[in-house]
Amino acid sequence: MKRSAEDNGADGDAERVKKKLKEDEDESQERKVPKRKVVLLMAYSGKGYYGMQRNPGSAQFKTIEDDLVTALLKAGCIPENHKDDMKKMSFQRCARTDKGVSAAGQVVSLKLWLIEDILNKINAELPAQIRVLGYKRVTGGFNSKNNCDARTYFYMLPTLAFSLKDHNQEDTSFRIEAFTLEWVNRLFARYKGTHNFHNYTSQKGPRDPSAKRYITHISCGEPFMRQGAEFAVITVRGQSFMMHQIRKMIGLVIAIVKGYASEEVMERSWGEEKVDVPKAPGLGLVLEKVHFDRYNKRFGGDGLHETLEWNEEEGAITAFKEEHIFPTIVETERAEKSMVSWMATLPIHDFEGTAMGKQEKPSGEQDDDGNGSD
Repeated sequence: MKRSAEDNGADGDAERVKKKLKEDEDESQERKVPKRKVVLLMAYSGKGYYGMQRNPGSAQFKTIEDDLVTALLKAGCIPENHKDDMKKMSFQRCARTDKGVSAAGQVVSLKLWLIEDILNKINAELPAQIRVLGYKRVTGGFNSKNNCDARTYFYMLPTLAFSLKDHNQEDTSFRIEAFTLEWVNRLFARYKGTHNFHNYTSQKGPRDPSAKRYITHISCGEPFMRQGAEFAVITVRGQSFMMHQIRKMIGLVIAIVKGYASEEVMERSWGEEKVDVPKAPGLGLVLEKVHFDRYNKRFGGDGLHETLEWNEEEGAITAFKEEHIFPTIVETERAEKSMVSWMATLPIHDFEGTAMGKQEKPSGEQDDDGNGSD
């Protein structure tokens, strides 16, 4: 039975009225609660997630941003229509962290409603392994990726990684000697400055200008004990990193110290030929801090905006690392032996020849445009 034009018109009018009421409700909420451009300081353990960045249409690959956006919506910080279109809230992250990679100081910029008790309400909707530790107002044109001057990562690994290749690779009683640690740091020091890192990612050709990256600091700290095994932390700071770059930088140094490759390979890796550079496991990699020196200098003292430093949140950052990041790395390494398994693959690398073809990316990992991956 056909419906009359009057019926259709009535339904259409009702639908329009319903839509208008919803829009008025949203506008009313926006008038009551200001929507402002802010940055959120985030810490998270990446285990079980396919990286930081959301992949629309890939629901099976859960990311940190999936849970963050859901929490923002449930907490009442963003309207419903922003959930599926993050551009509407001008969302940007400082760094794309890959599958399994954690962060202690990730920063995202976005527009949201500044509701009361905002941090507690957002965190109440997040799993314990993701926390928003702080927020600050920023300029309207602020973009967390473009305004970021540098990024600092650390990589936590068992010092057994620096044992000789004929040593028992499951010997948790191994302790690194002082002279070995000195050698490790001499090798890392060679990365400082500007080099062509096209061999440290699958994304760049040897003559791509963006393959040149500037490293300001990289070193391995003093060893420490965790659950009966010795660990150490490598810290690296640079303007930006390409996908897998840090893990390959560390992987090559391990290969040299273990005796699989000569030091000459490092020098050759910065040339135009394709060099086979091994990629260390993702488990130990953590985004430690992002830096906004130019923004702070320009706007930090204008009387309207704060500097993007997080001194008051340092205690919370440290506590999160101790509760969620360090234990996850240690326990996962003990259970899954990712470093031990990876070291067993080093003999198949041809360090004297050239690598054939490009490295394939596992599904769920994202390409990076040169700003803050690993």
